[in-house]
Amino acid sequence: MNLEVEISGVKFKNPIIAASGTFGFGREFSKLINLDLFGGISTKGITLKKRTGNPQPRICEVYGGIINSVGLENPGVEAFVNDELPFLRRFDTKIIANINGFSKEEFVELAKIVSPLVDMLEVNLSCPNVKEGGMAFGKDPDKVYEITKEVKKISSCPVIVKLTPNVTDITELAKAAEKAGADAISLINTVSAMAIDIETRRPLIKMVTGGLSGPAIKPIAIRMVYECFQKVKIPIIGMGGIMNYKDAIEFFLAGATAIQIGTVNFVNPNAVLEIREGIENYLKAHGFKSVKDLVGNIII
Repeated sequence: MNLEVEISGVKFKNPIIAASGTFGFGREFSKLINLDLFGGISTKGITLKKRTGNPQPRICEVYGGIINSVGLENPGVEAFVNDELPFLRRFDTKIIANINGFSKEEFVELAKIVSPLVDMLEVNLSCPNVKEGGMAFGKDPDKVYEITKEVKKISSCPVIVKLTPNVTDITELAKAAEKAGADAISLINTVSAMAIDIETRRPLIKMVTGGLSGPAIKPIAIRMVYECFQKVKIPIIGMGGIMNYKDAIEFFLAGATAIQIGTVNFVNPNAVLEIREGIENYLKAHGFKSVKDLVGNIII
């Protein structure tokens, strides 16, 4: 069975990508599982300067997933290039740099530095726009278009735009990204959520709210991938609550060319291997020759 997929000329040996933010830059995770098993790795979110992130507690477990408000803790782009990237290059997997900026200029500067060194960029537009009131860039189709266009101008590798689900119509963001020249879109990012300790009457997250990930959000993610597949022609990388191969197949049928797995890595480091084997067995059992045969192949 052929598990290879191609996104804007970048060939992935299989469609399973490690999702940004779920295993750092792979050092600790590589002690548990061979990173060569992944078709690609989307790095922890990178900013221009080092960030310590939000105060603790910033992660809590809830029914069907976890809420996090880590706040983009990372060593900054210089440390990424000098220390983390050489480590990731040891492995036979595509490297996707997840970049985060608090202004258009920061996104452009990051793209200029990082894009010549990696296989793809993933532009995370969930950061607040500090110059215009703090609303996340990714909620405004005009800002999605503007930043995507500027990053595309400077980037020397293909650009993925990561979309937030915390909007009324995610397809408007998808269309804006495509119009601006994005090579692919990835969705969904986490769903805005909150949990309260009833004994202390305090939020379980210091910042009060955070992003929900895990199996609870999968039906939302499937719906949004399906809707975007109807509206844009660029490839979609689907994510959100994938725990096993059956979940992955759902994403392919909804329209995803590839998938990202994140929260599952916390509970099952072998998930990538199990999902890959499950996809292979599904293809054989149902007479499909490749993953590409599944993409958008839903019967309505």
